[in-house]
Amino acid sequence: MRCAMARVALILAVALVAGFAPLRGWAQSIEFDESGGKEWRFLVTPYLFLPVTTTGTSTVAGATVDVDLDLSDVLDTLNFAAAARTELWKGNFGLMSDLYYTNIGGSGTIALPGSASGTLGVDIKVKQGWLSLMGAYRFAQGTFDRGGQKLRYIFDAGAGVRYNLLKQDVDATLSFDIGPGPGLQTSLGGTEVWWEPTLMLRGGVEVSDRWTLGARAEIGGFGAGGDDLQWIVLLGADYRPWQNTSLKLGWQFYGIDFSTNRSDGKFAYDVFQTGPYLGATFRF
Repeated sequence: MRCAMARVALILAVALVAGFAPLRGWAQSIEFDESGGKEWRFLVTPYLFLPVTTTGTSTVAGATVDVDLDLSDVLDTLNFAAAARTELWKGNFGLMSDLYYTNIGGSGTIALPGSASGTLGVDIKVKQGWLSLMGAYRFAQGTFDRGGQKLRYIFDAGAGVRYNLLKQDVDATLSFDIGPGPGLQTSLGGTEVWWEPTLMLRGGVEVSDRWTLGARAEIGGFGAGGDDLQWIVLLGADYRPWQNTSLKLGWQFYGIDFSTNRSDGKFAYDVFQTGPYLGATFRF
């Protein structure tokens, strides 16, 4: 009975569980140094990732189900999400941080199939977030001529650590229409936290005085805390209509392969996501 309840509860939970990691944005801010290395440059970029495809598997309490969601499925489960990236640069050296948090949850009731007379009620609470800190170095920069116009390019590399939080709580109550009593109750899942190393490489090139094309790749995990691999690839453009503000639009590819064992069974999340990202960078 416990195994059956776990699987039904997990099916309801998947839409919520898969909803928080997709909103992980990795917006980038490619910044050219206008001061020749003499002044500090501080950037803040709030961002949002909108996965149009989420595929993979999710495991709670040893029960694994396939994940196959579109954007509407993700947005239907969202209660709250916030994310922002900051960068501090002077010359070729920079310090980056990334803060992300989301809170989703919900409840549902399923009528028992067959001749059973009763319901299965499920209450789900999911929180996910991270805080990363990375040092960066601009190892290449220069200019090139395009139609008589001097345009710039840059390449940055970085390394650091990320603190991750992943919480999946599923409370299930099995109630029968006959007989008194609260019914059968069970709680599945829990909270996992871990540190992991991360590496980053990105580049940008001007195509006009207002537009910059960029790409960013990041890889982390390497088995730390149960995260075998977590990676991101961004391809996008930065449009700068004002001196201290720019808008970002791009396409993101994201994957994670996390797995650990808890007292109630295997706890895992192995998912691939892709979709557009939106952001705005403010310079100080």
